[in-house]
Amino acid sequence: MPSARLAVDIGGTFTDLVLEHEGQRTTVKVLTTPDAPERAVLKGAARILRAAGLAAHDIAIVIHGTTLATNAIIERKGAHTALITTEGFRDVLALGNESRYDQYDLNIVLPAPLVPRALRLTVPERLDNEGHVLRALDEDAVRAVVPVLRREGVESVAVGFLHAFVNPMHERRVRDILAEELPGLAVSLSSEVSPEMREWERFSTTAANAYVQPLMARYLRGLERGLRESGLVAPIFLMLSGGGLTTIETACRFPIRLVESGPAGGAIFSADIARQCGLANVLSFDMGGTTAKICLIDDFRPQTARNFEVARVGRFRRGSGLPLRIPVIEMVEIGAGGGSLAHVDSMGRIAVGPESAGADPGPACYGRGGTKPAVTDANLVLGRYDSSRFAGGTMKLDSAAAERALQSDVATPLALSADLAALGVIEMIDENMANAARVHAIESAKTTEGRTLIAFGGGGPVHACRVAEKLGIGRVLVPSGAGVGSAIGFLRAPVGYEVVRSLYQRFLTFNVAAVNELLDDMLAEAAAVVAEGSFGAPITQRRIAYMRYVGQGHEIPVPLPARRLEQADVAAIRAAYDAEYSRFYDRPVPGSDVEIMSYAVLVATVPEPWPEAPPAAPRAAPARTQAVRDTATGEVTDWLLVDRVALMAGEAVRGPAIIAEDETSTLIGPGWTASMNALGYIDLVWGAA
Repeated sequence: MPSARLAVDIGGTFTDLVLEHEGQRTTVKVLTTPDAPERAVLKGAARILRAAGLAAHDIAIVIHGTTLATNAIIERKGAHTALITTEGFRDVLALGNESRYDQYDLNIVLPAPLVPRALRLTVPERLDNEGHVLRALDEDAVRAVVPVLRREGVESVAVGFLHAFVNPMHERRVRDILAEELPGLAVSLSSEVSPEMREWERFSTTAANAYVQPLMARYLRGLERGLRESGLVAPIFLMLSGGGLTTIETACRFPIRLVESGPAGGAIFSADIARQCGLANVLSFDMGGTTAKICLIDDFRPQTARNFEVARVGRFRRGSGLPLRIPVIEMVEIGAGGGSLAHVDSMGRIAVGPESAGADPGPACYGRGGTKPAVTDANLVLGRYDSSRFAGGTMKLDSAAAERALQSDVATPLALSADLAALGVIEMIDENMANAARVHAIESAKTTEGRTLIAFGGGGPVHACRVAEKLGIGRVLVPSGAGVGSAIGFLRAPVGYEVVRSLYQRFLTFNVAAVNELLDDMLAEAAAVVAEGSFGAPITQRRIAYMRYVGQGHEIPVPLPARRLEQADVAAIRAAYDAEYSRFYDRPVPGSDVEIMSYAVLVATVPEPWPEAPPAAPRAAPARTQAVRDTATGEVTDWLLVDRVALMAGEAVRGPAIIAEDETSTLIGPGWTASMNALGYIDLVWGAA
């Protein structure tokens, strides 16, 4: 019986692969191929099978995560898309909710809708807020837009009607008509993609799903075909933004749920490490080649949300992107990775990112034609890498090219030496990441104090100690396989699916029967999706209600019992809301009624404990020294350079030092002490004797 499990994570710079088989783990990193991402996957799969001594038919399951959908939206490379909506609501996508992310910018730039106005088409129909038909769908008007779609070469259509989240009958009829008139046309319904109130968010999410659907369907089917031709017969699952796994069929229907699939794997990875080590409060720090992702994890569970923005036009400015209403693991993601480009701005300051060198041409030191300085170049010039071990020794780094790039774009404009320019670049990127973590914690009504920072990704362990110092965190954990942490997280994720729907209720008039009917229907929908890939595994469910005081604009999530509700539960749920509201805003509002806006049901398999790969037996490797410029003091000193494979459990290394491995390097700054724990994880503590 096949028993090996393969995970694949496509990033902006590297594609990471992890194979687990009989308690052993094999990892591979290959450069991403942006023009055809499946090429890197197939190349990496062949390489990792050779390294593990296995054949394609030995693979029992493949789990895949990709940022392809996100990139298509950011780069505006999706399908030629139209929107069919209720007469009179043509401009909802452009008007939004009329909020401004910068109130005082008279020349503010707002994100352009994915569907141009000429392709936002309207038809007569109208439902009221309870789903009753006020005006029947004009089917002749629907058929009248078909010539427009044909003439304009539309590849995908989003359908969004007023109040369709309560009654989807009109949207479904439009889909039937389009299927008759234009067979093969991709159609996304708002009542299926995002069945919640708030027209702008619902229409925006549906338009985004339609925009990426043809591209993602072609990619996923092409990848599936390529893997099958290589001899792989195992089922293929996709990582969802909310932390669960789903089938290719579901991913092709709702590709918008894949926008954060790679980062979600990293959060799952951190949560699993936290559970193993008994760490209740963790800050997950995933720094790759293009972005850094920071996530708060409490009680071994990543923080989640239903709102997400993509393609922000204001750097790190909330409200400046396209809103997506989907279940996501909540994190802050900034353009800070090894490939992030450095330059001097118009005010004479060092600026880093969000632009990235990516995989092609990559940082200057890759020797692939890049001439702009990246964070990787700065780290190399400062002596923070063991260049012989970079990417498992498959890439030879060019220190001279890195120095030339820094000299040209940063050092010369500021009259600095190349190494001092590199120091400024690293300090800037570290401060950007630390500041993002601070803001994220504050916005979540939490703090970074007292947390353990779990660092992974190719760049996370390199920058972890300095970021922790800036955040006042005194403990850092670098797990084994840190360089491919998100891919390992895929292997820890359950098969799961979340359904969210709206049903307006108030506690004073709470209709238990109506809520139970809705939740039962949602449970059936989620369970049906999970059943496609669970293969009979036991499942669990979580239920959440999103509530607010009457008159407020934003809801907070409150857990519900995972069963049918009884009248006696209503008071307990209201008390739970008051307690959660107090955690966010210090105290409840006495005498105010509470309204429930929507509900979520998450169904997932109960993951079987997968045995962790045992720590590798220590192997003799010579310790040596390397000149490194410390970013905290600016001094150049000799740092001890040791190989991770040479460390035994319990063995300690005092900073300053570098622990090198194939996928990353762990920097131990002055004042830090690192030790190898029984799981083979590097445990760094500030000020330890």
